[in-house]
Amino acid sequence: MTIRPENPEDIPAIRIVVEKAFGRPAEAELVEVLRQNGKAAISLVAEDDGRIVGHVFFSPVTIQSKGTGLTGVGLAPLAVIPERQKQGIGSMLAEHGLRRSREEGHPYVVVLGHPEYYPRFGFVPASRFGIKSEYDVADEVFMVMELREGALNGCEGVAKYQPEFNEV
Repeated sequence: MTIRPENPEDIPAIRIVVEKAFGRPAEAELVEVLRQNGKAAISLVAEDDGRIVGHVFFSPVTIQSKGTGLTGVGLAPLAVIPERQKQGIGSMLAEHGLRRSREEGHPYVVVLGHPEYYPRFGFVPASRFGIKSEYDVADEVFMVMELREGALNGCEGVAKYQPEFNEV
C-alpha cells in the first residue's frame, strides 16, 4: 500500500472511489470543484497494486474570531472503496494527511465526522476551544485538532469552510 499525493491521472479513479464510498456523487463533485478552484490544500491517494482504493482531501477552513480569522484546514472527505473498508486504509490516509498538514505549517485541522472514529487521531470536540461549525450539527461530530500546541488559544468563533461546500 502506498500513500502519495494525487496526480492528474488519478482524478477519474478518485471520483469513482469517493462516489462508491459515499454511495452518491455529491462528495466527489465537491472534491472536483474545490480542486478546480485551487482550494486543495492536501489531496492524497491510497494505491494498492496500481489501483486507487482510497482518497483524503484537505481544504482551507477559517475560524472567524472577534473580527479576525485563523486559517487551518478541514479534512473532508475521507473515502475508501467499500470492499477495502475496515482494513486500515482510511487510518493510513488520515495519518499521512495530518502529518503533512503539520509539516506544511497549518495550525489546526477540523473534521465533521464520526465521534467514534476521529478521536483516535487526536481530534476532540471543537466546543472545548469555543469553536462552532457554521453548520447546525451535534457537538460531538464537529471536532478539531491543534497541530501546534496553543494554536487555538483565544480563538473562539465559527469555523467557516470554503463556499463550495454550500454550493454542491
